[in-house]
Amino acid sequence: MRQKPGTRRTASEKIVKDIQRATRKQYSAEEKIRIVLAAP
Repeated sequence: MRQKPGTRRTASEKIVKDIQRATRKQYSAEEKIRIVLAAP
């Protein structure tokens, strides 16, 4: 399959995305439930 023009990521963009994904906050199950119950 061919990629659409403009969808290719540079190596630096891929590294940044990987770092953002790795450093994203990990919520525990209890914290997720607390967030859902706190929603209006």
